[in-house]
Amino acid sequence: MPLITWRKEFETGVAEVDHEHKQLVDLINDLANDLAAGAGKERIRLFLGEVFARIAAHFALEESLMRKHRYDEYEAHKAEHEILLDDIRDIMDEAEADHTEALSAKVGDWFVGHFRTADARLHRKLGV
Repeated sequence: MPLITWRKEFETGVAEVDHEHKQLVDLINDLANDLAAGAGKERIRLFLGEVFARIAAHFALEESLMRKHRYDEYEAHKAEHEILLDDIRDIMDEAEADHTEALSAKVGDWFVGHFRTADARLHRKLGV
């Protein structure tokens, strides 16, 4: 069973954003599967690097859309992105220290939480 199941509520109406969100969900589910299968430290490190790179690129896309549409909560949403990226860095540090037992749950929790809060408001506000 996947860690995150794609749900209609995650859809934004922006095809490019939805496509990236789906790819991120798949990537996080792959990470959870690898962890459950006992993946080694190097595999986890590489996987987390990929998660970080893709999420950072995705946040850049969202921030570009926010600037384009003069989103009124741009600064707050961008700040949340920075916090989430810091959280991923912390998760990466924990993985380096072999603390992987709750790793996939942490990644899934913050991702779904961001969808439900900041992203949901952004996409409602943009009317897309």
